[in-house]
Amino acid sequence: MNRTTTQLLDDLATGVGLRRRVEVEEFSNLIAWADANVVDDPEGAATIRDSYIDTGIPIAGPGAPLVSEFALQELCATLERSLDSGRIYVGNVIETGWRLPTITQAVLAGKVPVWKALKVAERTRSLSPEAAAFVDRHLGFALAGCTWAQVDRVVSEAIDRYDPDAAEERRQDAADRRHCTVDLDDATTDGVVGQSSVLDLADALALEEAVARRAEELRLSGCEESLDVRRSMALGEIARGDLSLDLQIVDPDTGEITKTIPGKKLELFVHITAAALAAVGNTGDRNVGRLGNTQKPVLVDQIRQWAAVGGAQIVVRPVIDPNGHAPVDSYEIPDRLRRVVEQRDHHCRAPHCTRRAERCDLDHAHPHGKGGPTCPCNLVPLCRRHHRAKTFEFWVYEILEPGLYLWTSRNGRRFIVGPQGTHALDPTVPRYPADDEPPWAHPGLPEPD
Repeated sequence: MNRTTTQLLDDLATGVGLRRRVEVEEFSNLIAWADANVVDDPEGAATIRDSYIDTGIPIAGPGAPLVSEFALQELCATLERSLDSGRIYVGNVIETGWRLPTITQAVLAGKVPVWKALKVAERTRSLSPEAAAFVDRHLGFALAGCTWAQVDRVVSEAIDRYDPDAAEERRQDAADRRHCTVDLDDATTDGVVGQSSVLDLADALALEEAVARRAEELRLSGCEESLDVRRSMALGEIARGDLSLDLQIVDPDTGEITKTIPGKKLELFVHITAAALAAVGNTGDRNVGRLGNTQKPVLVDQIRQWAAVGGAQIVVRPVIDPNGHAPVDSYEIPDRLRRVVEQRDHHCRAPHCTRRAERCDLDHAHPHGKGGPTCPCNLVPLCRRHHRAKTFEFWVYEILEPGLYLWTSRNGRRFIVGPQGTHALDPTVPRYPADDEPPWAHPGLPEPD
């Protein structure tokens, strides 16, 4: 039976109300979770990366509680978020719950949507307790109807009133937001990527002049591409030209050259088969290679075009068998084994973590000191935070097969992690003791399927 437009709108309105209630319930539960996982260790919080114990970490503004680092990892996995995304989200909830009490009450009463309160929390996390309280007083009863321009004005006034030094810091912060980002993670098989920048005005004018001049030189030399394409080509030529120059470090007092860094060519690391290189036209899988610089597929025709461009050096590496076994006797991991693992597992293999394998530690799943081999079958990329959590047994994992892992948290939450992402398993298993055995080795705990 077809429903009328009125019925559809009624169902949608019911769904909106249900979603808001679920969001408020999650908001309330996260505040309660933070209250249950406070670590009263302000000194230890200064050693977030280098400590080897479960320290309290600050993820909200001054005065909000420090939360357990390892407990936060389990929470992020439960929320199906990466560590960075989960830390920001949970931090905004804690910021709201502890430092914006009036706004919190408005959220719990259903007067302000959760997402809007969390957006305010993003703006107040760097404020002093007095400035945050000012924002809470002035927005708590009117946030639902405020525009973001009004919110920003209240935050700016709070900074001016309670932290006059921050006015100058804001100007400096604007300069600190300068960046030049090349979106290598979004590279396409066609061999193009996006790039964005925020520059100092004088630097921007200089770059514009250089790009415009080189684009005009390309036109005069016979290039028939559009202006936009020529500008893009000009930027690449400027980069390659600078890359090839020797970099000289000069003493500002004496003018003496104290160090010279030799120039180099751009290196493109290509994983490709001989059949693909020899293929002509569309031949299915043989028409595609993989660019090691970005871990992205790339068309063979694009590789040939790069090879014809001056200033680039193509390094061809053979396709690696990710299921191969090539153990070594030492604890240290040779580069050739690291490449095998990185090609098999492109990211940290903890639940929902997105840290690229090249930036991870390689963990011996079965410890080397207890007979575990230094072999791709026993090596797993883990980011430093998840590596520490595994080392101190807040998490344990089992290799089901190369590239497929079963993780179990201290509270018995289980996740399958593999090429298709992270999947939570139900039901959870009982909380396990912290010893050398995996959780399913203890009496009463089920073995993984």
